[in-house]
Amino acid sequence: MRLSLDPRRDGSQLVGGRGRQAPVTEAPAPDRDHVVAASETVTLVLGEDSPLPESAADVEDLVRLLRGHIAQLGTRTAPDVPALLRAQQLCSDSIPEGYVSSRVYLVRLAEATQELTAYVERGDPGPISGESGRRWPGPTVNVLRGAVFALALVCLVFAASVPRT
Repeated sequence: MRLSLDPRRDGSQLVGGRGRQAPVTEAPAPDRDHVVAASETVTLVLGEDSPLPESAADVEDLVRLLRGHIAQLGTRTAPDVPALLRAQQLCSDSIPEGYVSSRVYLVRLAEATQELTAYVERGDPGPISGESGRRWPGPTVNVLRGAVFALALVCLVFAASVPRT
């Protein structure tokens, strides 16, 4: 369940070639963009392949990360933005007790962070999303595979039913 959010070089922890780690005297990597870091954390919670956190400590860690992202993104927006106000309201609430209620709170906080991230990326005061503007999730790979198979089967049956000349 743990995913490191530390920046990596060339997709690997090892640099310098042939299994050597980077020398201590090398300059540290530049600070990551807050929007990218927040998007990665939101993906940990809301991603299609992301499992639910197993323990209460995992939930607390993710909530702490999301609250930190909201605080960082909040400095880049106006104080009266609805997305920021919603996210701050959720941050002020404590983590509920219980397995289901704590995971629901985590998902709501991730959605609020995602909304705030989208606002910061766009930089315009237009509405982010509302209840009426919700979109259905896209089809999964297996649904697309099934549709292609069904179409191929229909074509095969049609081709077999056409009389030969």
